[in-house]
Amino acid sequence: MGNVNAKDPVPDGVTEYYTTKQQPANEKGYVGYHTEWIEWHKEVPYQTPKKP
Repeated sequence: MGNVNAKDPVPDGVTEYYTTKQQPANEKGYVGYHTEWIEWHKEVPYQTPKKP
């Protein structure tokens, strides 16, 4: 494999359903990820049915 620097940021992970982005490291050195979900279902407000 090529030379890889562990300090380099990770590119965004893009899928059909979500996107992940790397967050900055905290004071302990933990690097987290933020997930943004893509809505693929349309939410329709509920309407009461007509009465006969």
